[in-house]
Amino acid sequence: MKVFEANITDQVSYFLNDTLKNTFSLEKANQEIFDRFGIRFFFNNDEELETLKKLISDTCISVEEPDRAEFGDFQTNLDLANKITIYLASKNISPELVIEPTCGKGNFIIASLNNFPDIKYLYGIEIYKPYVWESKFNIIDFFLSNPHVNKPEILIVHCNVFDFDFKKIAKEHSINNILVIGNPPWVTNSKLGSLNSKNLPKKTNFKNHSGLDAMTGKGNFDIAEFITMTMIQTFQNLKGNLLLLVKNSVIKNIIFDQSKNKFKISSIEKLCIDSKKEFNVSVEAALFYCKLNSPPTFECREFDFYENQVSKIKFGWLNDKFVSNIETYIHTKEIDGKCPFVWRQGLKHDCSSVMELDKVNGYYVNGLNEEVKLEEGLVYGILKSSDLKNEVINHSRKFTIVTQKSIGQDTKYIKTEYPETYQYLKDHTSYFEARKSSIYINKPLFSIFGIGDYSFKSYKVAISGLYKTFHFTLILPQDDKPVMLDDTCYLVGFDKIEYAIYTLILLNSDLTMRFLQSVTFPDAKRTFTKDILMRIDLLELAKQISKAELLTKIELLNIKYKLNVKLELWDSFIKEMIPRNSGQMAIFA
Repeated sequence: MKVFEANITDQVSYFLNDTLKNTFSLEKANQEIFDRFGIRFFFNNDEELETLKKLISDTCISVEEPDRAEFGDFQTNLDLANKITIYLASKNISPELVIEPTCGKGNFIIASLNNFPDIKYLYGIEIYKPYVWESKFNIIDFFLSNPHVNKPEILIVHCNVFDFDFKKIAKEHSINNILVIGNPPWVTNSKLGSLNSKNLPKKTNFKNHSGLDAMTGKGNFDIAEFITMTMIQTFQNLKGNLLLLVKNSVIKNIIFDQSKNKFKISSIEKLCIDSKKEFNVSVEAALFYCKLNSPPTFECREFDFYENQVSKIKFGWLNDKFVSNIETYIHTKEIDGKCPFVWRQGLKHDCSSVMELDKVNGYYVNGLNEEVKLEEGLVYGILKSSDLKNEVINHSRKFTIVTQKSIGQDTKYIKTEYPETYQYLKDHTSYFEARKSSIYINKPLFSIFGIGDYSFKSYKVAISGLYKTFHFTLILPQDDKPVMLDDTCYLVGFDKIEYAIYTLILLNSDLTMRFLQSVTFPDAKRTFTKDILMRIDLLELAKQISKAELLTKIELLNIKYKLNVKLELWDSFIKEMIPRNSGQMAIFA
């Protein structure tokens, strides 16, 4: 049965019907519910009281379940909520005040009432009104079935979590032992924006990203991360604990930002759960636990929630380095420094149906299945992350049009120097104008990003940012032209094949692989990023390898890929990597 679009058990329905049928005063109705169950302000107005009385006196009401995507709605089942609160109780946690910032149907509230006997106050905040009612109904149902359980003062508030004043609670309950618990929404601000959702905080760059980072990926934050940071910031000075069920990426970001935030939290744990089993979703998620009002710590122990006796790994900050596995990192830390050249991301155009081409029977064919006639001058081979499987690549399966040699370059030259290419691009102007990213605003027509002198280097060493493959690939020219990479790849370019081969061998060493495994997170959207790659100290790596080993690896590459590389430029390569007074590397300019 549903009332106010909320599930209600027969037990609760019968009780409310018997209790309220002769009650006509809002104040009296609310007082009766408070006296019996501790729930404050059960009804907000007379209309709610009269509507409820009418509905529960009628027969069963069926209401179709609405789409809850905009709320990131993955409700925690009561069994899991009970296991979580039992786990906290096993740590001798017994709060007097429980706060659930996004309480949903109230399962964490019920589990808390069931497993924490010392609760005096309980707050639940929920934006979705039917869930507010369902939480209230579930609380009544719990107490009707467990009449001797302690009944704290309970307030379930219909409110957007971003508008609720949690600081007021912190001030009013400064002496209480608190527990913040719950399961915040598993969505990002961009996802909510695409749904035209109002369930968003006020527009704010809350991590203080600047420039392009704020406009693109790094400006897209997880709503649960915002909520988690708000809870920690608000309650860090109160005695108590926090446990929130969030995506793994949120926990990693919280620990990463702890170096600058220095929140007063300690005993930090990540308790991994099976999201497929618990929520039937393919999302890597875990319980984030910490102790409040304690000296700041900067590392996190990871456990399996179902078998949490032994920590799997420990990640976080070791001195001034952020690592994914502190134990294994210690054995590779000597190469954690600063790369002597700048890693770059591949080119970005956001117009694949027009800009990416196949070559069929000597003709170019675009993603619209149109046969395209172009001059060869602006057409280059391009590789994607999925192409970087071999150690050396000398041809591409795809081609792309490179309209600029540097970001912001005027593209008017195309009309006079490459008229067929210009006509083709002009005929498809609407596709370029439909690009949504703000990076293209007020830029020349047919603009691309991720382009520069480095893009036109003959030899490149590259790695996929998406795949969890710890190997680097050498990219050779195709038809005497450099091959491009797309923006899912990271690269460094060279004019000399010898320098590229030396770099490839160093980066594909066992030491590099073990280092990267100790500083990358397997569940990250991008396993490798520019920040990670810039930590590889290539000069230090070069000190770890003997010339005999280098010669052996060079000969194997020469034989396998018909190259003719020698070791004669090794000393020059080392010399070039030593920083000049200006700090610039001549070969990588």
